Amino acid sequence: MTPNPTTDFFEQVFQVVRLIPVGRISTYGAIARYLGSAQSARMVGWAMNVSHWVSPPVPAHRVLNRMGRLTGKMHFEGPDAMQSRLEAEGVLVVDDQVQNMKCVFWDPSLELTL
Repeated sequence: MTPNPTTDFFEQVFQVVRLIPVGRISTYGAIARYLGSAQSARMVGWAMNVSHWVSPPVPAHRVLNRMGRLTGKMHFEGPDAMQSRLEAEGVLVVDDQVQNMKCVFWDPSLELTL
């Protein structure tokens, strides 16, 4: 995916998040950096907060903070929904923390070509 300056930032975030493979996770900051706005990690989080009503669906459960913590879990339909979705994809989560972060981290700057 090539970032497009004419596309709304949230839509660009949604496009990148849709590319995260099943069983992998990314971070707010990694997505912001890929989109050329490294200081906008919080805006990526805001995009994930509203992504539940977007079509086609956005796998927001695959976006975590830089430490691999499920900081966005309160924006899902239940307190365990984010963790359940990740675990269904093979991601190990203990106490709201991804345990195998190095193995499952997906960096769009490395995985996608501009």
